[in-house]
Amino acid sequence: MCDPKRPLLCRCRASNFVLGFGGLTLIFMAMGLVFLTTGSYAAAITGTPTPSVPVTGDLMAVGRGSDYEIYLFNIDGRAAVNLTQDAESDKAAVWSPDGSKIAFASTRDGDSDIYVMDGDGSNVTNLTANDEIFDTFPLWSPDGSKILFESYRDDNWDLFVINADGSHEANLTQQADTDNEACWSPDGSKVAFVAARDGNSEIYVMNADGSSKINLTYNAGRDDSLVWSPDGTKIAFVSDRDGNNEVYVMDANGSGQVNLSQNSAFDYAPAWSPDGSKIAFVSSRSLGGWEIFLMNPDGTDLFNLSDDPFEDQDPTWSPDGSMLALQTNRDGNREIYIVNADGSDPRNISNSPDVDEDNPVWRPVPIN
Repeated sequence: MCDPKRPLLCRCRASNFVLGFGGLTLIFMAMGLVFLTTGSYAAAITGTPTPSVPVTGDLMAVGRGSDYEIYLFNIDGRAAVNLTQDAESDKAAVWSPDGSKIAFASTRDGDSDIYVMDGDGSNVTNLTANDEIFDTFPLWSPDGSKILFESYRDDNWDLFVINADGSHEANLTQQADTDNEACWSPDGSKVAFVAARDGNSEIYVMNADGSSKINLTYNAGRDDSLVWSPDGTKIAFVSDRDGNNEVYVMDANGSGQVNLSQNSAFDYAPAWSPDGSKIAFVSSRSLGGWEIFLMNPDGTDLFNLSDDPFEDQDPTWSPDGSMLALQTNRDGNREIYIVNADGSDPRNISNSPDVDEDNPVWRPVPIN
C-alpha cells in the first residue's frame, strides 16, 4: 500500500489531533546542511546555528540522502535551524503532545535507537541503547507519558512501548510475524496496528498494555496505512481488496467498512482533519502525477487540493485545520510547501534547491 520510497507516509500522525494552538511550527529534515537567514534563504552553510537565529518554529521535517538531519523552521521560511547536527542519520521525528520535546530514530550510536530531545535540540537522550537491534518510528502516547516504537529483534518486527524517561520497556505484540504501523487511539487506551499473523496484512487493535488483540479487517486483501479519527470512533485505512489501492473507513470495532475513494487509481496515505470533517489522501488519478485530494468522511465532496502535474505527497494538517503541509517536487527537488485548506496560496517554505526535504510535522501547540 505504501510508497516504498516514503515509508513515513504509512505511519500514524496522531499529534496532529492536538488542538488549542496559537501559532505554527514545522520540523523538516534536510541532507547535511544548515540554512541560516533572517529573511529569505541567502546562504546554505555547514556548521552551528548562530545565536541570532531563534530556536523556535512551526514545522519540522526530514531530508533524504547519506546524512538525514532534523530541521525546525517557521512557516514564513525564516529561521531554519538544524536541531540534530550529527554525521549519522536522524529520522522519523515526532513532537510530544505538548510540543516541548521531539522523539526520533538515529544511528549515531551505531545501530538505530530511539532518542528524545528538547524542542530546541538540546538534552538529547538515547532511550533504547540496544546493541545490534533496530528501533525506529517512535510515537508518543496522547498524554506524553509513553513512546511506542517498532523494533527488529530476533529476526522479527514487534511493537514495543517505553516510558518517556526510558524506563520500563515492554514488548506489546510478542509474535513471530511482522507487527508494525502502530497508532494510538486518541484517548490512549488502545493501539491499532498492522500484522500479518493471519496470512496477510490486516489491521488489529489491542489494549495499550498489549492485551486483547482483535483482527478488525479480516479480509483476503492487504489492509494497512491506518489512522484514527480525532474522536476515536472510526479508523481510515488503505486496502487493495477491490483490486487496487483504495481509502476505506470503518468503525473502531471493525464494523461498517466502506470504500471511500472508489477509483481505479492508486490512493493512499489518509489523514483526518483535526475536527474530523475531512480526510486528505494521495492519489495518482489526475494529471499523471501524485496529487493531494480532500473528501468528506463519507467519500463525498472530492476536491483536488494540489492540482498540478507534479508529485505532491505527505499531506499533514495544521493543528487548527486551516492549512496543510506537503512535500512536492514542483520546483525540481523535494521541498516543503504549505497551502490553505481550500487550495489557495501554496508557498514553498523550505526554499532549499540544493537538498531534499520531506515528512513535515506540525508542532501540536505553541511554546509560550
